[in-house]
Amino acid sequence: MADILSTDVAVIGGGIVGLGIAWEAQRAGHTVTVIDPAPATGATFAAAGMLAPVSELHYQEEELLALTLASAARWPEFVASLPVSLSAAEAEAARGTGFNVSPTLVLGGDPADRQALADLHEVQKQYGLDSEQLSIREARALEPLVGPHISCAYLMKQDHQVDPRAMATALRMALENASGARGAVSEGTETNVPAPAFVAETAVGLLHKDPADSHSCVTGVLLADGREIHAKEVVVANALGAPQLAGLPEGLKLPVRPVYGDVLRLRVPEHLLPLTTATIRGLVRGVPVYIVPREDGTVVIGATSREDANAGVSAGGVHQLLRDAQVLLPAVAELELLECTARARPGTPDNAPLLGRVLGATGRDITGLIIATGFFRHGVLLTPIAALIVRQLLGDITDLAWTHFRPDRFSPSLTAGTASTAGPTSIPLAGPAGPTA
Repeated sequence: MADILSTDVAVIGGGIVGLGIAWEAQRAGHTVTVIDPAPATGATFAAAGMLAPVSELHYQEEELLALTLASAARWPEFVASLPVSLSAAEAEAARGTGFNVSPTLVLGGDPADRQALADLHEVQKQYGLDSEQLSIREARALEPLVGPHISCAYLMKQDHQVDPRAMATALRMALENASGARGAVSEGTETNVPAPAFVAETAVGLLHKDPADSHSCVTGVLLADGREIHAKEVVVANALGAPQLAGLPEGLKLPVRPVYGDVLRLRVPEHLLPLTTATIRGLVRGVPVYIVPREDGTVVIGATSREDANAGVSAGGVHQLLRDAQVLLPAVAELELLECTARARPGTPDNAPLLGRVLGATGRDITGLIIATGFFRHGVLLTPIAALIVRQLLGDITDLAWTHFRPDRFSPSLTAGTASTAGPTSIPLAGPAGPTA
């Protein structure tokens, strides 16, 4: 008699997006299994955790702004949904999430940087975003260790931060504590065994109701060790690994590419604490750099952006980050370098996520399949809204506001001649008016 693992929702990928989706599905009453051999060790491990829809506004990405603002507005409730702890040991292991509503201070290094940030400030004002120009004296009054030779300063009160490593740990503990045991259900000669909250294995393919038809209902996941996990819904959230899954619908293109970033972690000596209470972002000779303070007396400095296929830490990137960070905060030179990390983020042609269901050959969405990948530099920020959108889709609700981000938008053979890809129901979400602190 063969045992088949079963669950309501199988989430492929245990980064912060996958964990957030799993937690939201768990809260909605579904049994959930996360499939990942090493959860939260990819881009989540390197991420600084800036929740910065205002300062990360980029030209020609205005459609993404509504999504980032809506997600930023959901972060307080998302963090509050996590149980404090079920034991003293767990409390010690997952002390806090690092969610911090301190503002972001954006600085310019030279006159050219000042002009670039002034232009961005005008765009931010056009969208009604909270971006306040400060004098250099005002900026240094807020953060005394800011360099005296910066060219400009702006305060972003809507842009906050979270610690992705701590948040991922808290999500994992919440999922494990909430999973609970289920009894086995006999089906013919096989027994459906409840899958655990986490399966430490690589997913290699999708299972279909009709194995010969990749547009038929998705019924589960095939693991690298040959086991199967049967599920009512499968969420593909394994970032750059998504396009390699066997059994993806024929004609579906998931154009994700690796964009590497070098990130540094440094300890602040006691006599310099606090180095900064605000997140510091800036341009130095046209190159972005950020300094994010942590509650444990460390700071995160990042991040380079390169597509050179070098998965290791770049020596030039480390030099650039330390050099530019010292222009904004000269005291960075006195910090202790603890860690240099490089990870790849899944970029897309329009820098927006691939999020939602997929059209099948009949012109209707394929049942049992949801895609959630391609979050690029916004993975941490967009976790709560991605989790909400997936929760709605699990309940047969499609919000029309977010269909622009459907994962089949780069798949002309699936979308050609289709008047509408929206689902039957629409409910309003927070829009471009922005989050409330």
